[in-house]
Order: sequence, then structure tokens, then C-alpha cells
Amino acid sequence: MSKKSKVDIASLCGGLPEELCVQLGAEEQLVKIRLEKRKFGKEVTIIEGIDPSTYDLKKVASILKSKLATGGTVKDNHIEIQGDQRQKVKNILVEEFGIPAESIIFIETE
Repeated sequence: MSKKSKVDIASLCGGLPEELCVQLGAEEQLVKIRLEKRKFGKEVTIIEGIDPSTYDLKKVASILKSKLATGGTVKDNHIEIQGDQRQKVKNILVEEFGIPAESIIFIETE
């Protein structure tokens, strides 16, 4: 981990161990997962609300893309994954990153 991120974590947690601080940060987040329809009927799963100071969004996106065997990108502090991957993304966020299932909500759009 870089010195900059350690300084940020230390200033946010006030002397707590780094692992505990990261877990507290994960529990405080409200992650929103929604499905968006694009041109030609393409579906994209959008993941919002992951704090970029706690998690490296590019790394999170990379792990999601490899686990789901699909393409994706990071734009404007949210992650876009190709296809309808909502439930799978939730499972990966809970198992791999320790984000509580209660902190992840699905947004239904019409």
C-alpha cells in the first residue's frame, strides 16, 4: 500500500489498526447496483457508492471483470460491467471485499 493511502487511513481512523479501519469503511458504505439499457438492447450493470478512498476502483473492477468473464470500465467514480450481472456482483462484493449484504441495494429503473 502506498504511503498516501496509509496517511489517509490513519487520519480517518485515529490510530485503529488498518484492517479494522478498512472493515469499518466497508460497513459504512451504501453500494447501489442498477441495470441500465443502452443502444441496441445492450444491458450494463452499474455499481455506485464504493468509496474510492477505501477501495481502488480500478482494482475492484478488474477483479469483477475476471470473476465474471466480461468487460467493464470505471467512469466518474462508478463501475460499469457488461451484461446483467447484478446478483453475481453482489455476491462477489460480499465474499471478496467484505461489504455487508445489508449495505448493498438494487435500484430498479423503468
